[in-house]
Amino acid sequence: MENYSQPNNNKQPHYIMKSRYTIQLITLALAVITLASCGGASSSTAKLEKLKTKQAELAKEISALEKEIALANPEAVTIRQKDIVTTALAPRKFDYFVQTQGMVQSEDNILVSAESMGVVTSVFVKEGQSVKKGQVLAQIDNKITLRSIDEVKSGLQLATTIYEKQKNLWDQKIGTEVQFLQAKNNKENLEKRLATLNEQLDMSRIKTPINGTVEQVNVKIGQNAAPGAPAFRVINTADLKIVASVSEAYVTNIKNGDKVKVSFPDLNKEIEAHVTFVGRNINPLSRSFPVEINLPSLTELRPSMTAVLRVIFNTEPQALCVPINVVQEINGKKIVYVAEMDGQQLVARRKEIEVGGVYDNLAEVKSGLKPGDKVITVGYQGLNDGEFVKI
Repeated sequence: MENYSQPNNNKQPHYIMKSRYTIQLITLALAVITLASCGGASSSTAKLEKLKTKQAELAKEISALEKEIALANPEAVTIRQKDIVTTALAPRKFDYFVQTQGMVQSEDNILVSAESMGVVTSVFVKEGQSVKKGQVLAQIDNKITLRSIDEVKSGLQLATTIYEKQKNLWDQKIGTEVQFLQAKNNKENLEKRLATLNEQLDMSRIKTPINGTVEQVNVKIGQNAAPGAPAFRVINTADLKIVASVSEAYVTNIKNGDKVKVSFPDLNKEIEAHVTFVGRNINPLSRSFPVEINLPSLTELRPSMTAVLRVIFNTEPQALCVPINVVQEINGKKIVYVAEMDGQQLVARRKEIEVGGVYDNLAEVKSGLKPGDKVITVGYQGLNDGEFVKI
């Protein structure tokens, strides 16, 4: 029988064997480096960083050799592909804002008290009732004043009659000037006295000086009322504002008219408003300055309610943004990874970027990326430039 030598189909090309041998050596070196980097605490920081840098270089070389083998003979090696998730970049609106907390206040929050002392005889309103400017809220005992008015009115009626008669006589050159002047003076004094009593009568009524809602009723029938003692609290809820403080770091950014997103945690409600006042004085203790935001008329709002403000001081209408967590820093440079096709394989590419503002867990990318780039948002940890990936 003739012996025929069979071709060895399992024999690999020399460059593949060499590449595999190189990978084995590199893998062994990685293991040694990893053990060295995990050594005792006596290893210096500088040596550890050097070993880690070498480890990254070797990992990159392994990835390049695997790619070389795959391109030469796709069946010769099983390519390791890391699972990732990507997000395609598209221009979007990006707001620069400062967030702070404020408190709802009323422009008109009035404590109403009596103008004269006396016993309260009537209370005409209840808490929560709407009132108009000048409306009587309560009445103080005025019986003595009313009797005095009646007496003065009677005297004034007689004094007026006497005055008119004396005036007619004086016009006819009859009688003396003294009689005429006495009658006139008596009448005028009683008129002044009546006016004073009417003022006292009006002061016995406790009236609201503004339109609004009765927030508190502090008096009851039979109690004594006195000037300066709060009897009612009236609030104009149609004229509310928010007062807040902003860090002095934003003193050149915030201005009148800036848009504000206002949220009320207790109401689970959000509205839009605008800055109406920016203070010029910096508080030396808090290093902040005051801002005010006028609010629309909302029935559910109350003074002293807490509000969370986002004061938007700049808006980029066509910004490229990435989640802040995907931005890594290497040697003082900020980078992200994007997925790109390299021939028939999808690979991760490191992109150095310039970051603008960071708000709402988003970072605005000023340079380094373009619309359509597929930023790796899941699986970016531990990636190397050029590493094979799959979605």
